[in-house]
Amino acid sequence: MTHYPLHITDSTGTTIEIKKQPERIVSLVPSITYTLHRLELDKEVVGITRFCKFPENWKKTKKIIGGTKDIKIGRIAALKPDIILANKEENTKEAVEELRKIAPVYVSEVSDMKSNKRFINDLAEIFDKKNTGKQINDKIDKKLQKLAGHKPLKSLYFIWREPWMSVGGDTFISQMMQYAGFENLLKNEKRYPTVKIEELQKLHPEIILLCSEPFPFKENHQAEMQEYFPDAEVIIVEGEAFTWFGAYAEKAFEYFKQLR
Repeated sequence: MTHYPLHITDSTGTTIEIKKQPERIVSLVPSITYTLHRLELDKEVVGITRFCKFPENWKKTKKIIGGTKDIKIGRIAALKPDIILANKEENTKEAVEELRKIAPVYVSEVSDMKSNKRFINDLAEIFDKKNTGKQINDKIDKKLQKLAGHKPLKSLYFIWREPWMSVGGDTFISQMMQYAGFENLLKNEKRYPTVKIEELQKLHPEIILLCSEPFPFKENHQAEMQEYFPDAEVIIVEGEAFTWFGAYAEKAFEYFKQLR
């Protein structure tokens, strides 16, 4: 059982005080919203972004507070939240600083399964859902264990077109590629490098992964990429499986099993 007031340190090293069990929650990131749903906080969540598509019915019952990068501060203030949940990569530092004037803001940063487990545990403690949080983490661990034993395929993952952008080894996507059985050929790069196709052709990838989000790659892009890499298999993959942290990892690992 969580005892309030609670002092908890987020991923940025900021310690926030939560005076009582939160009854009004605002989420600024789709994967956080999905995790709150899995933690059975349907009634407590009052505000979400326009990109929060799971669970589907929440867009009809929750206040839309803008996007991840164009947050409407006034809408959030009007909701009188007890806590706001943000992410270091998805939300801007300026927005977080403004939001701290309204309510405590917990900022997450998830780069691998260790930090993913910590994120889920933190939310479970904040909202007094420790048993539910443990169940979610246990299910993720079990699904992850079933993925072991495949030889990784030399791969490139694209998140954008014009300019072409891929992912470096210090990203959550690169970590998820590894779990899915793909060796990121740009693992020595940082974050999200802008790349040149001619340079990547020299790497001789076995498989090209085109994401469904943030850039919505379609069949015509798949055909275009196939011309650039005639010896590689080019597939469009579910972007959420590689980018959504938190409770969505369980669904991601099930998807990876099918993808293989």
